[in-house]
Amino acid sequence: MTEQIEAIDKTSIDTMRTLAIDAVQKANSGHPGTPMSMAPVAYTLWQDFLVYDPAKPEWANRDRFVLSVGHASMLLYSLIFLTGIKNADGTPALTMDDLKQFRQMSSKTPGHPEYRMTTGVETTTGPLGQGCGNSVGMAMAERMLAARYNKPGFDLFDHHVWVLAGDGDMMEGVSSEAASTAGHLRLGNLTWIYDSNKITIEGSTDLAFNEDVGARFAAYGWDVRHVADVNDISAVRDAMAAARAVSDRPALIVVHSQIAFGAPKKAGTASAHGEPLGVEEVRGAKRAYGWPEDAQFLVPDGVEAHFQAKLGARGAAASARWSALFDRYRAEYPELATELDQINEHKLPAGWDADIPSFPADAKGIASRDSSQKVLNAVAPHLPWLIGGAADLAPSTKSSMTFQGAGSFEPGSYDGRNLHFGIREHAMGSIANGMAVYGLRSYAAGFLIFSDYMKAPIRLSAIMELPVIYIFTHDSIGVGEDGPTHQPIEQLASLRGVPGLVVIRPGDANEVAEAWRLALSLTHEPTALALSRQALPTIDREKYAPASGLAKGAYVLRDTPGGEPQIIMMATGSELSLILGAAETLEAEGVRVRTVSMPSWDQFEKQDDAYRESVLPRHIRRRIAVEQAATLGWDRYTGLDGAIIGMHTFGASAPLAKLQEKFGFTAPKVLEAARALLKE
Repeated sequence: MTEQIEAIDKTSIDTMRTLAIDAVQKANSGHPGTPMSMAPVAYTLWQDFLVYDPAKPEWANRDRFVLSVGHASMLLYSLIFLTGIKNADGTPALTMDDLKQFRQMSSKTPGHPEYRMTTGVETTTGPLGQGCGNSVGMAMAERMLAARYNKPGFDLFDHHVWVLAGDGDMMEGVSSEAASTAGHLRLGNLTWIYDSNKITIEGSTDLAFNEDVGARFAAYGWDVRHVADVNDISAVRDAMAAARAVSDRPALIVVHSQIAFGAPKKAGTASAHGEPLGVEEVRGAKRAYGWPEDAQFLVPDGVEAHFQAKLGARGAAASARWSALFDRYRAEYPELATELDQINEHKLPAGWDADIPSFPADAKGIASRDSSQKVLNAVAPHLPWLIGGAADLAPSTKSSMTFQGAGSFEPGSYDGRNLHFGIREHAMGSIANGMAVYGLRSYAAGFLIFSDYMKAPIRLSAIMELPVIYIFTHDSIGVGEDGPTHQPIEQLASLRGVPGLVVIRPGDANEVAEAWRLALSLTHEPTALALSRQALPTIDREKYAPASGLAKGAYVLRDTPGGEPQIIMMATGSELSLILGAAETLEAEGVRVRTVSMPSWDQFEKQDDAYRESVLPRHIRRRIAVEQAATLGWDRYTGLDGAIIGMHTFGASAPLAKLQEKFGFTAPKVLEAARALLKE
């Protein structure tokens, strides 16, 4: 009996290896080495530990498997195929034809796993370290859900998050930030499996990396275990069982492997990392496995049934128990059950925005970071799964939930909703993404200048269509004395360049309120809010158009009565009040002016041609735009005949008024530019 089990184990593992080899070879592109070496680990995890129902892959309490080494995507695709994971309609998530279309246009097996594209993929991975960061967010989400929704006799959430990571993940700084966070939070529901094969694209890791990773993680507060040989399934199984049993801290299993195990010439070499093996090397590897050398995409009889029997039975029983438990839970805790339905369905509760304030006209006004906090705390009590925090900047970004009971998410106190990321912007972004894939409405706050530290997770939010909200304050040279290192210049242009990211720079408190209303209503787009440190006058909405126009990205604040506008003036953020003042001066001189607020280019571009034409008529060519940021992109709205007052250099350290004078953000400069256009 033992020999029979060992034989089917080996055949199953070699099936995974050869499927990866054949898919990469057929595509003439990909990374065969890691699937070949790590197949025993992935097989053991899915066969013996992962609690997952292939027939119900969206079951809320399933274990999560994150392939942070996304270049090893064929390892995951082979598992999805062999275990028989199904789509919601009951069709296979992946077929053999899908495996044969690896890395081809419109296939469900892209080069790196992509969230929403293929059932069974829990998060998009590829940029190394991001999957590690996501997994910490996932583990935090599980703890938060358990803290709020588990009740005596109703342990709805008690699952585990498993990660397969590699040497590249361990070198990337984001994984270190994330691991430090997880250790501090004592996330006992998280295990990383580290494939230590000591190979990168350039060659041996000895070229650049020789640290004791286990010792580093022990210092982070992780439980650390070692497996000397990846092919020792018994040792792998024992390490996983021990890691799963640890409940008071995350676990790291360091598994030593040889990349491209079985390849006669390329095993243990850099060339096996990121390129096909080649025909002769493929034959040699299959020969080493005892596999038919000429067979392509071979799945021996009994292998699929073997993969599906143990995982399927374990997962089906667990999901059935959970469903029955949730039915009883719904009867006893109907309101909480409804909340879970809304999280799962990405819906907002009724009346979530009922308490969003309306701000009265005020010439002195309020900083948009301050009005943002007021709106946040008006919404959060009605949206219990809104959770977030800052990279040690909550007092400055005004991103704390301060209502009674909000609390802090800390070790042993996972019911708090204020997250403290420490000075770890990069991990903050990837953790926020990990929480968002659970359906939580996560937000992350920092200074706009430091969005550069988290550009990768922001980009992935957009790729994965996760509605994460990024609160970026200190949005201009208005930072003043902190100087050019803290004054964002190119950041707005950079964020506006991210497809699918909604960038909003509100011009007063009521636009802030509408920005939050829009951001939370989005289900597939992340939002970046660019907010000021300095006070912004609150516009008199009896004189100017209502702030609800923000939802369309740009709207007409006011037209001078008496005929068609002679000039259009547009701005965002703190410069909005500047153009309104300049417009009043021009009106007194008999000039007909249209003032336009343009808080979100992204939303404006989504509107139909008729609306955009109604705001910016093509035939009105005298246009001026004002924004304390790089001018890149404004010419699409000003045209070649227009003027742009913006930043062409970095800032300087000085009081705000001096900076505005130096860089031309004053009424006289705006009027000078407008009058020059009117003379043409």
